[in-house]
Formats: sequence, C-alpha cells, structure tokens
Amino acid sequence: MAYTPELSQKSSCTLRRIAWALNIPMTQAIERVFEHIPKMLDKNKVCGGCKDKTKCNECSFNQIENKGGSIYYGVTRKCTEETA
Repeated sequence: MAYTPELSQKSSCTLRRIAWALNIPMTQAIERVFEHIPKMLDKNKVCGGCKDKTKCNECSFNQIENKGGSIYYGVTRKCTEETA
C-alpha cells in the first residue's frame, strides 16, 4: 500500500458496522467497499478526472461493468432527468 489514509470518526464508525455485519475485519470490509463502489460510480466521470493513466490495467473502473451512476458533490446517485 502506498500510504494509510486516516478515516474520520464517522467513516470509521460506518466501516466498523459494515465489518460487523459481514463478520469480517475492517481491513477486509474496506476492500469490499472498494470492490463495490466502481459498480455504482460513473466510469467516464472517474476516468475523465484521472491523473495517472499508467494504472488503467489495474483500475477497477476499467474492469467492472459500469451501472451509470454519477458523482455529484461527493455523493453517488443514479442519473435522472432531474439531475442530468
């Protein structure tokens, strides 16, 4: 791992509860979160903002079928006519 990011108290609390629900350690729970998020976010938006095009072969956004979500002020939600 390149570095260990610090989680806020709220994020740590949320991750802990996800880990408890899945009956796995928090380190594995965060991996599951990162496996799931690319299925929800807009690949074009993420790839368009990418600053390291040398890692595309390793990137989850390049390997998972995209479901057409969008990134809007840090919140993930499905695009609708009202939000598009």
